[in-house]
Amino acid sequence: MLAFGVDLITFFHPCFWGMADEQAVIAFGRDNPRPFWDRMLDTLQASGVTGIELTFDPFGPEGLIAAYGSVEAARGELDRRGLAIASGFFADVAIEGGMGDAQTEARWLDRAEQTARALAAWGSDIMVMGLPMRTSWDAEPPVFIDLEYARTAADFCNRLGALALRHGVRLALHTEAHSTFCQPRDIDLLLMLTDPVYVGFCPDSAHILLSGGDPVTVVARHIERVVTAHWKDAKSAMPINIPIDHGIHHAHREYFCAIGEGTVDFDGWAALMLAKTDQKWAILEIDAVPDPLTETRKSLAFAGAVLDRLSAETAA
Repeated sequence: MLAFGVDLITFFHPCFWGMADEQAVIAFGRDNPRPFWDRMLDTLQASGVTGIELTFDPFGPEGLIAAYGSVEAARGELDRRGLAIASGFFADVAIEGGMGDAQTEARWLDRAEQTARALAAWGSDIMVMGLPMRTSWDAEPPVFIDLEYARTAADFCNRLGALALRHGVRLALHTEAHSTFCQPRDIDLLLMLTDPVYVGFCPDSAHILLSGGDPVTVVARHIERVVTAHWKDAKSAMPINIPIDHGIHHAHREYFCAIGEGTVDFDGWAALMLAKTDQKWAILEIDAVPDPLTETRKSLAFAGAVLDRLSAETAA
């Protein structure tokens, strides 16, 4: 049976921290790592999930180590709460862009190896990674995600995946909406060009939907590549001509909703995930909510009910 974790983007909402904005949350996390992590871990323990997906700073490996002083001490804090590191989201590539620049890629590879070492020390074997964002539809000149771009991206993903695998960690590409790995065709293209030995797949049900795809149909084509998955819901696809700028991630949130309240076919989604019997973790991702405890409990209850119903139908 799948175990459930939560991506720490869930805790990014300033209301949870009693702060004015997201920049204040970031500053607090960096300046006060121990109370920052204590509160998140205590909330997760109370929610009923057993796994964590680390993400961008200060919600990443460096922050966790800073909070407790060492990799070993951090693992002790997780263990005593019954929590494990399910995966780590390596966010540098998606945040910075610059694919194809040798110096930038060398820096990413160095940081990715550090992340892989930390994940392995915590008993995790999954590194999730997003790819750079697309440009807006009306960019001049237009920037096309064509075969040349895909070859460059695939080459880098292969190299990063090989580096991570030396530490026993599998790379899994995440389908961030409005990124260069979000449209169904983008997903097909990049997965075709990457080596399955080194590069796996982390589909996100809501982000695929936002990008105009059917999550179940897309994942069914590539189920053998799935390493982990983000269980997330959305109301509908977003307009194809929405501006892709610094506010695009906030624009996504208007379309997201609690799982079971949107249009993702979670029976079909869960059936695919249950069929992938070597998959251990499912990640409940709820972007930046004011009450992470309540929302995580709701998501866990919904996902558990779907799995229980499907298991009962199979047994019958």
